[in-house]
Amino acid sequence: MKMNLLVLILGSVGVSAVAQFLLKLGMSCGPVQQALGQDSTLHAAWIVTTNWQVLAGLGLYGIGAAIWLLVLARIDLSFAYPFVGLGFIVTMALGWSVLDEPVGFARLAGTLLVASGVWLVSSS
Repeated sequence: MKMNLLVLILGSVGVSAVAQFLLKLGMSCGPVQQALGQDSTLHAAWIVTTNWQVLAGLGLYGIGAAIWLLVLARIDLSFAYPFVGLGFIVTMALGWSVLDEPVGFARLAGTLLVASGVWLVSSS
């Protein structure tokens, strides 16, 4: 695989993982949580859609999707898609290191199995 293609794949996966992290931050903040606990769906929707972290996360998802389209234009889907599993690792690491989320044995083992699958596919 060419280096520039690997950079595109890893870029798309990395941007999508950061997007997931920002969405979590946005949806966990006080104003959003308070709005979600109220009866007004329109008010909650407004609070969520005007939260900068949610907007940034959605924007990054769009960028990640655009990069992914470039990847799909160049290689087989069956080869490219397993790399999406690397996002599980990055997202888990962000959750653990920044958000102090627990990572037990089963979660770590499952994520490492996903990474092993990515390695097997990439070496084929």
